[in-house]
Amino acid sequence: MIRPQASVTTRLVAALALAFPLAVLAQVKVGVTVATTGPAASLGIPERNTVSLFPAEIAGQKVEYIVLDDATDTTQAVKNMRKLITEDKVDVVIGTSVTPGSLAMIDVAAESKVPMISVAASARIVDPMDDKRKWVFKTPQNDALMATALADAMKKKGYKTLGFIGFADAYGDGWLAVMKEAAEKQGIKIDAVEKYARNDTSVTGQVLKLIAAKPDAILIAGAGTPAALPQKELMARGYKGQIFQTHGAANNDFLRVCGKDCEGTMLPAGPMLVAAQMPDSNPVKKSAQEYVQKYEAANGAGSISTFGGHMWDAGQLVIAAMPAALKSGAKPGTPEFRAAMRDAIENIKNLPVSHGVFNMTPTDHAGFDDRARVIVKIDGGKWVYQPGL
Repeated sequence: MIRPQASVTTRLVAALALAFPLAVLAQVKVGVTVATTGPAASLGIPERNTVSLFPAEIAGQKVEYIVLDDATDTTQAVKNMRKLITEDKVDVVIGTSVTPGSLAMIDVAAESKVPMISVAASARIVDPMDDKRKWVFKTPQNDALMATALADAMKKKGYKTLGFIGFADAYGDGWLAVMKEAAEKQGIKIDAVEKYARNDTSVTGQVLKLIAAKPDAILIAGAGTPAALPQKELMARGYKGQIFQTHGAANNDFLRVCGKDCEGTMLPAGPMLVAAQMPDSNPVKKSAQEYVQKYEAANGAGSISTFGGHMWDAGQLVIAAMPAALKSGAKPGTPEFRAAMRDAIENIKNLPVSHGVFNMTPTDHAGFDDRARVIVKIDGGKWVYQPGL
């Protein structure tokens, strides 16, 4: 059952409560806040659509999903989370789509003792582990894992210098930090660094400075359609070096907005993006294709998005954790059940999902290894698997 805000479902639940009070009170509630409007809408829309694919019953227990839009606004994301916890009494929160909002939600998760599963990328959401972050998990690959893949590919291509332009927020700052470390290990020097805001309409000044530094390659650390802005400007200004993007650009809306200016771009991505191109021996192929098939059956061929995959993987964590939490004897809607859900998620092992294989531990609440990344190239307006990189 999915509840987009409050509506007919609210009245239905109230009516059911009169007839079956114990059953309704025992219902597990999953709160979701994602950016279905604003600069990150191309992330949040497929995430919202994916929630509709989640089961209405898990381990014999009815589950209700309450989905809110935070409009890519950090303050609204926190408000949504507080509403979901205090008014809707959810047992777990999934969200939000972007790093700044997810970082701000950590305090709410910790003070409320409600497990949170972020669908944003920054490693800082779950690292370093502490008393607050023990309540927080995340499904996108850590930026550090992806940065290492990029640095390896850059070395194999023979690049020695790198320019960087990223969001002027926690996402861009996080990527700059991990890329510096990964590049240095491969003998690659970052020559120039520029930043821009998610809602900027021009980056001409930043791009001219990058081109003047004459780097062999440039990395754009953006997410969703705003990641296309520096790329288009670089092409318009005649940059001839290699352009890289992060996995934040791995969706079809980015391809649509960037158009021909995307050709030849390389980026790290989750296996789901090119699952059909991977060998059958890949341990993620089957689980990735399961999500792709279900999403496209509901939303149309070619509609798949890696961001929706992050939401799917969050749902798989909930599905895998619920039986163990229920076996604890704790009742849904209670602090004990929320704690049991947290403990169960932390103990998930060898769970193949759309982007990798989860192995959670008390010190690793991301749980992915190298099986969660591939390098892809944009060729002919399509994502093409690059097995040699």
